[in-house]
Amino acid sequence: MNKKTTSKSKSAGSKSSRQPMSRRKFLAATAASVGGAAAIGFPMISRAEAISMRFQSTWPTKDIFHEYALDFAKKVNDMSGGRLKIDVLPSGAVVKAFDLIDAVNKGTLDGGHGVAAYWYGKNSAYSLFGTGPSFGMDANNLLAWVEYGGGKDLYDELQHQIMKFDVQGFLYGPMPTQPLGWYKKQVKGPGDFKNLKYRTVGLSVDVFKEMGAAVVALPGSDIVPSLDRGVIEAAEFNNASSDKALGFQDVSKILMLQSYHQPLEVFEILFNKKKYDALPAELKAIIRYSVQASSADMSWKAIDRYSSDYIELQTKYGVKVFKTPESVLKAQLAAWDRVIAKKSGENAFFAKVLESQKKWAMRTVKWAEDTIVDPKLAYDHWFGKGKKA
Repeated sequence: MNKKTTSKSKSAGSKSSRQPMSRRKFLAATAASVGGAAAIGFPMISRAEAISMRFQSTWPTKDIFHEYALDFAKKVNDMSGGRLKIDVLPSGAVVKAFDLIDAVNKGTLDGGHGVAAYWYGKNSAYSLFGTGPSFGMDANNLLAWVEYGGGKDLYDELQHQIMKFDVQGFLYGPMPTQPLGWYKKQVKGPGDFKNLKYRTVGLSVDVFKEMGAAVVALPGSDIVPSLDRGVIEAAEFNNASSDKALGFQDVSKILMLQSYHQPLEVFEILFNKKKYDALPAELKAIIRYSVQASSADMSWKAIDRYSSDYIELQTKYGVKVFKTPESVLKAQLAAWDRVIAKKSGENAFFAKVLESQKKWAMRTVKWAEDTIVDPKLAYDHWFGKGKKA
């Protein structure tokens, strides 16, 4: 290159550098700069550094409860933007349903989805966090006690100090009153439970034993096969959708609704505590708020699905529905009196939790009873006999 050409090029470059940058070029350059800074500033978002957790539910794939577990995981996965990925397996994929909490405690699983009643055999007080006498509370009120009435502190004390479990638990998902269950013939009084081979779980085991039943505790996936083979004669599980999916209508046509054995229940999400404690604060916050969001979403989905399946069980499968007689309900309450007196005498922590719940229920149930109008009068007004929707 000769001197003249070099000089000309330098002159042109100098002239170009002195020209003002156009608005379009400025905005493009700014966007590129911001994009580059974002890529440097947020390296944790890369998939290579995502944290994966292996969960298992205590429910078979076809049960709506497993769907609730998947719903929770999706909320966490979506809100974390890929930084945390929870994979949920169905019951039995790694361990049996009743072995879940042990697997999470040992770190065999990173977490799981189930109910407190399943761990009743480890400490009777555990069942109070979902399947206790309720004292007139519904499930949403029990969750209010957990969040604002001291229940969470007691729950943590039970897991960490008394049971020495390396788990971090969250209670969520208010369930409605569970049916008295499925039978070969209509239940007409408390005497029908004498020597009846009956399936339930948690403290309900003791309630029905007090009523004379021969009780067997089984996970959800084992109930219908046991009914079909005659291992048990009657059983309860939870709701119309779960019951239909599990096939109760194929082995029984009698469904008794309303009961005090499990007037409420809530779900439990478990994490291995070491794995949970190692998470950054923002991912822990995402988990906590995903639990709350899942609690609301689950309750809304339940209203839709349970009501539809309740109708289908009757219209498509010929299930006959009966309301549990008041004499049975009163016998259940009397049985609860005996059960909680015995358990409180055996387990001081059981008595401590029970006292906290009673104190909360005395105030909040009274408020609800005085405040909330009975929906039956309004329903009968618009949809009662002789009324057209």
